[in-house]
Amino acid sequence: QVQLVESGGGPVQAGDSLRLSCVASGHTFMINRMGWYRQVPGQQRELVASITNSGATSFGAPSFGGSLEDRVTITRDKDKNALYLQMSSLKPEDTGVYYCGAELTIGLYSWGRGTQVTVSS
Repeated sequence: QVQLVESGGGPVQAGDSLRLSCVASGHTFMINRMGWYRQVPGQQRELVASITNSGATSFGAPSFGGSLEDRVTITRDKDKNALYLQMSSLKPEDTGVYYCGAELTIGLYSWGRGTQVTVSS
């Protein structure tokens, strides 16, 4: 089906910016929508932002970090089968494992293994 590999996470300071990348391979023609999700221990995986094949974006309302739309930008390069998440003004509550997800035409969802983002104050 579709394989996803994230990169770009790491330790940063509050106020820093970070760009996460995700590269898709396999049957990428099956992808309808891609998104970034965040998960912290003991909590459910939450949507950060998603983008459709036509470029329409949506943002989650996760229980962290306040308003996201002012601080994140999600973009997609279909030629490279890549998805990006640019985050700015990072806060300690943005810490978590960030997963790349792809909604497939067959009604399934593919996930990457995640990349850890740790924001220290």
